[in-house]
Amino acid sequence: MESESIMRSPTFIHTALILLVLTVLCLPACSSFTAINPPTSTPAPSAAPEWFTYKMTDVRTGGTFTINDFAGKVVLIETIAEWCPNCLFQQGETRKMSKQLGNPQDLILISLDVDSHEDEASLKQYTDEFGFEWRFAVASLEVERALGNLYNAEYLNPPLEPMLLIDRQGNAHQLEYGQKDADKLQKILEPYLAESPQ
Repeated sequence: MESESIMRSPTFIHTALILLVLTVLCLPACSSFTAINPPTSTPAPSAAPEWFTYKMTDVRTGGTFTINDFAGKVVLIETIAEWCPNCLFQQGETRKMSKQLGNPQDLILISLDVDSHEDEASLKQYTDEFGFEWRFAVASLEVERALGNLYNAEYLNPPLEPMLLIDRQGNAHQLEYGQKDADKLQKILEPYLAESPQ
């Protein structure tokens, strides 16, 4: 009897309805976590995104660059952090892949540091320590927002090894998350490098 009166009380009914609504709202969100990797290829809109015009500083040389500077080339971008062991492994494989391809001039490698606690001085020291010879830059807040909003928030989570490939036409393709060895990277890049420059 007492349990029946509790179940008929307005407070109990109100609480039960709220829980039911929350459960219904959460079900689609829970099912979305089954896919860990993004699509292997997601073309960007035909017009280049605004972030392609944002100036970044190569910490190794002090020179500035934009993604638009490399129009007609193949650009491979990795988001990193200095403390990330997965990133260091991936950078070693990226270096190996570039050597296997003969260090092509039309392949641009860019590592973007997305850790707000790291700066250009420490990133330069990092590149010197490990002997990396491609472009390393600290991503500005605007670049981070663009990566997270246009592609996926996981681009701000370096241990997942997020990489973005921009083809000769300026279309962006998301690579699968996770470590990619030199041979796998080479296999991914070769068809894009084989396309004729515009």
